[in-house]
Amino acid sequence: MEYEKKIKSIFKDSNIAFTQQEIDGIDYADFGLNNITEEGLNLIVYINNDRYCAKEMALLAGQTCPEHRHPRRGKNLEIEGKEETFRVRQGQVYLYVEGEKNVEKISAKLPEKNKEWYTAIHEIVLNAGEQYTISPNTRHWFQAGEEGAIISEFSSPSDDSSDIFTNPNIKR
Repeated sequence: MEYEKKIKSIFKDSNIAFTQQEIDGIDYADFGLNNITEEGLNLIVYINNDRYCAKEMALLAGQTCPEHRHPRRGKNLEIEGKEETFRVRQGQVYLYVEGEKNVEKISAKLPEKNKEWYTAIHEIVLNAGEQYTISPNTRHWFQAGEEGAIISEFSSPSDDSSDIFTNPNIKR
């Protein structure tokens, strides 16, 4: 309950207008790992239909969304995987995508319990007002900086059940 109060406070204190229904409907994703303050994500979904998706994501300081990708989906894989643009509204976000390592030492602190499941090492540091678009089927993960973060996500349709997480213990 204390955790949920913190997340609600982050959203409410952000100066982004939310309805009470949106605050009451926050999705607290712990990915079945039972360590949500370290590996988790908190979402308010505005819309998710067959054409597009828009949501706000809040993370506590150092909280990490585990590595995953959005592959092609559908009965015959006829639907392209999700393309998403992250725009940081508050705080700082360390985003990691597959590709060549571009820093000597990454800025994020890997979650100790599951660090072997974080393999994307190309670092992109996003500050408030900056954005980055992740192509479909690209392995990625992200972590909030020391002040926590709020990220707006604009994407093609979101289908959590088709996401593939690197860590086989994750359940969404």
